[in-house]
Amino acid sequence: MTAPLLAQRYHDHAHGTPVGTVCLTYEDRFLRRKVVSLAEGGSVLVDLPHTTSLNHGGVLILAEGGEIAVTAAPEPLLEVRGASLHRIAWHIGNRHTPCQIESDRLLIQRDHVMADMLCKIGAEVTEVVEPFTPEGGAYGHGRTHGHDHSHTHGPDGAHLHEH
Repeated sequence: MTAPLLAQRYHDHAHGTPVGTVCLTYEDRFLRRKVVSLAEGGSVLVDLPHTTSLNHGGVLILAEGGEIAVTAAPEPLLEVRGASLHRIAWHIGNRHTPCQIESDRLLIQRDHVMADMLCKIGAEVTEVVEPFTPEGGAYGHGRTHGHDHSHTHGPDGAHLHEH
């Protein structure tokens, strides 16, 4: 058995051609320390300094150089449609439910209570299995319950990224 690769940093976009890929669900993309399987075979030990929300399209930076692409895995979701999609979205957001917003539909994690409530307000709800990439928090980064840019700002306010 080969020892896993080691990733101790994360960045929200690739800088080169990734050497591997991890395909993770929304819940699995929220981690600090965990061994995850590579799509190509083998594994990588993710050992980040703090719990991080990995986004679809982000990369784990390997200690020995190279990047591992992060992709969203297909998972059980509810597809939500309706004539008043903006009103439906408000009800979903009012319950602090992660939501992927598209022009003609919303995607949320499967939840029978949410499905029932949405049907009662006139939404069309269908079970689907797709990758889930919900909107970030109020500041557009990470999960809805935190605000972490995963980088620092210089004295002039410019973003400083560690690569």
